[in-house]
Amino acid sequence: MQIVLVRHGETEWSLSGQHTSRTNLPLTEMGRERAKRLGPALAGWNFALVLTSPLLRARETCEIAGFADRAEICEDLREFDYGEYEGLTSPQIREMNPGWSLWRDGCPGGEQPAEVGARADRTIERMRAVDGDALAFAHGHIFRIVTARWLQFDAAAGARFALSAGALCVLGYERETEVIQVWNNEP
Repeated sequence: MQIVLVRHGETEWSLSGQHTSRTNLPLTEMGRERAKRLGPALAGWNFALVLTSPLLRARETCEIAGFADRAEICEDLREFDYGEYEGLTSPQIREMNPGWSLWRDGCPGGEQPAEVGARADRTIERMRAVDGDALAFAHGHIFRIVTARWLQFDAAAGARFALSAGALCVLGYERETEVIQVWNNEP
């Protein structure tokens, strides 16, 4: 079994470094171009399950890549809720809250890493329950936490996995051990 994770293509806010959870932004032209490249990169798989975040940028990436007709909306794949920090960059947040770390502190009015970790765990359980490979379209921070939880680390370990907009990752096994097979591949 393999789990293929596709981070949505570029948006104006992913380009500027603004934290984007609930704000429903479309892809930029570059984001749409990258999403077009995903279709051929994913063509070799026969997915038993295709999931997508309900947010526009993930659904648009899924559609352009050619999987919208099979995709199921998965609320647990929503991005980390940044609460009061929505739309701000990390440097802007640190001006107000020096020493802040998303991975340790979470966001006021939003989520804590452990809460996002619980959503990641439910998503992993859902993917493991199918007979075959799974594909998911979502967001950078939730996928970094999905990966940390896949590897049996705390959600905060997601800080160690940089993930570019429009990138493709593959989680799987080496014998019986959960591993990262491909990371941050930009087709």
